[in-house]
Amino acid sequence: MGKRCFVFFVLLFVFLAAQEVAFGQGALEISSPAFKHKGGIPDKYAKGSFSIPLSWKNVPQGTKSLALSIVDIHPVAQSWVHWLVINIPPRTNSLEEGASRKKMPSGAMELKNSWGDIGYGGPEPPPGSGEHSYVITIYALNVEKLDLKPNTPLYKFEKALKGKVVGSASITGMYSR
Repeated sequence: MGKRCFVFFVLLFVFLAAQEVAFGQGALEISSPAFKHKGGIPDKYAKGSFSIPLSWKNVPQGTKSLALSIVDIHPVAQSWVHWLVINIPPRTNSLEEGASRKKMPSGAMELKNSWGDIGYGGPEPPPGSGEHSYVITIYALNVEKLDLKPNTPLYKFEKALKGKVVGSASITGMYSR
């Protein structure tokens, strides 16, 4: 009985050590070299289509594609969409500044923002409405492709993600006029 217990505990230790390696990689993270979480978004990324630089790491194993959203959650904005991107290849780990409409990864598809334009639309809160929070989220998905049309609204984008997200991470940038 003693030898069996020893073997059992050795196998248990090996199994738990393997789990620690798998989970020790850390959770999915997103960041921007342009601002810190809850920091101010620089003016050069506002009032236009010159997109924010973003990078992410620790994409979960088994991820088949990525999606991205930037949404103004201020009550006045009512979930104003600034950028929706789907079908980003899983090995992609960043979008350089100004990538929207110009230097997107092969296969990635930009959807319409709340202004009705395809791609990124920078912060442009109404004067006098105070500081707005722009939530930037990267989603790791268990499907290779989301079959959405360019004019897909936010609620349908969110509905398409249901049951497909294997990890996500967000940062928030602040902006006011």
